[in-house]
Amino acid sequence: MKSRILFLIPCFVLVTCSVDQDCQKADIILFNTKVYTVDDSNSIAEAIAIKGKEIVYVGDNKGVKNYKCSKSRIIDLKNGYIFPGFTDSHAHLKGIGYRENTLNLQGINSLKETMSMVEEFTKSKKPGEWIVGRGWIEKVWPEKRFPNKYDLDRFSKNNPLLLERADGHAVLVNSYALKLAGIDSNSIDPHGGAILRDKHGEVTGILIDRATNLVEKLVPKKTPEEDKFALEQGIKRSIKLGWTQIQNAGGSIQDLELLKKIKSEGNLLLRIYFSVSDGIPAEELLNKGPYLDKDNMLIARGIKLYADGALGSRGAYLKDNYSDSKTKGLLIFKKEETIPKLKDALKKGIQIQTHAIGDLANHITLNWYEEAFDSVPLEERSILNPRWRIEHSQNIQPEDQTRFNKLGIIASMQPSHAIGDLHFAVDRLGLKRIKNAYIWKSLLDQGVLVIGGSDAPVEIGDPLIEFYAAVTRKDVDGFYTEDWNLEQVITREEALKMFTIWPSYGAFQEKVRGSLEVGKLADLSVFSKDIMEISEEDILEARNIMTLVDGKIVYENL
Repeated sequence: MKSRILFLIPCFVLVTCSVDQDCQKADIILFNTKVYTVDDSNSIAEAIAIKGKEIVYVGDNKGVKNYKCSKSRIIDLKNGYIFPGFTDSHAHLKGIGYRENTLNLQGINSLKETMSMVEEFTKSKKPGEWIVGRGWIEKVWPEKRFPNKYDLDRFSKNNPLLLERADGHAVLVNSYALKLAGIDSNSIDPHGGAILRDKHGEVTGILIDRATNLVEKLVPKKTPEEDKFALEQGIKRSIKLGWTQIQNAGGSIQDLELLKKIKSEGNLLLRIYFSVSDGIPAEELLNKGPYLDKDNMLIARGIKLYADGALGSRGAYLKDNYSDSKTKGLLIFKKEETIPKLKDALKKGIQIQTHAIGDLANHITLNWYEEAFDSVPLEERSILNPRWRIEHSQNIQPEDQTRFNKLGIIASMQPSHAIGDLHFAVDRLGLKRIKNAYIWKSLLDQGVLVIGGSDAPVEIGDPLIEFYAAVTRKDVDGFYTEDWNLEQVITREEALKMFTIWPSYGAFQEKVRGSLEVGKLADLSVFSKDIMEISEEDILEARNIMTLVDGKIVYENL
């Protein structure tokens, strides 16, 4: 034993003496902090070192000294906390950008105030010019009703006007726009859409899901330059909030090409995992196959399908009638069109992401997924585990909950929907069905992979609000009801994985990102407070102070 000790001592001396010579260079060093690694052991470190795009050290403050050489930027993060880069698993990047630069009706608490803002905006427009806005939502209005064309007509007789509901599944239009579209009391509802009427059969101005296109197609198209600007604005807002990846839930091939251009100009400041919309974009992706760049900055390998609409506008497709209306909602996609796409996607290595909110929409989606899986042998699949997703997975009957794990389906869910919808969801579903809604915990307990997103611009799109919603199930004012199933809250450790390593798996990137480990890509979100330890209320007081993507500091406000 003595000889072994004598042998180790000289070696230790040699290593200590040669630190300066053997110093391992790093570009960025963050130390004197708390690093939540989300590795297999959920270990916590004090420091991290980054060279190029990768993490080269995760450990204590003493060990990171070996990397403090050359021209490293060394940052003392005594007032910050490091997390793996947060991922928004479901957002609409271009919509986020346009929300920042258009008539934004989000957060207005009454119909009267909403109409006042629209009226004031209308005054600045020329006669005949289209007026477009979005973000209204009636759930907290004291008027307790949908707006209608008459609310708009009193000040918009000279302009067509279209206002999108916050959920993106309903629009309000005025009489001018209805006339341009040729919509009247005799109009027939399109498949997957509804033209709402009053008790006298008169069109109200509210169009649901596929019916929205009857008017939207008349709105002048945005130019590529405007779309590019909106995408860039969406990127800037996202990194400011602390997102390091946006998984874009549906878009055009043109949007993808614009993102490629933004990347070539050096302005793609966060990662994009892109899915194209159904229709022509989907056909093109199926023909060409996935777009996979080598640095994992811009990936396009998904197709976004729509099974139904939204709960708030009563477009979600239910097995039984809504509790507050004599309708079951709307089934948007058709089996004869969908099944061939699903089979082709399996053969081409395309991930399917289907919007499904109602219990019947989720049931049908699972049925069609299973039919496609059974129809395409493993040897014909491009990817053995296709990692297909159901976006929102909002209301699921018990017999279908077990099928997610059985079929290997990822539940892509948005915690903020639960804390927003609590103001009306019980009215829509009733006390029995609400037990099967927004069930993150139940799905996790059954082994289902649940990935978290925001659905911005439907919701605000703040990672800290999403994290808070997942661990509290209360709205931002701390409000909840006794029937809101608080047993569905998840632990902070689960919530952290919901926005880091699990979304990476949902994008086939778990081996290169999602946790803070040596050799992985350096994507970090740095918050001003320790959201794993502070009180629930204080989570909403935290802010993002630094965002790193691909080893670069893309946002900083220390």
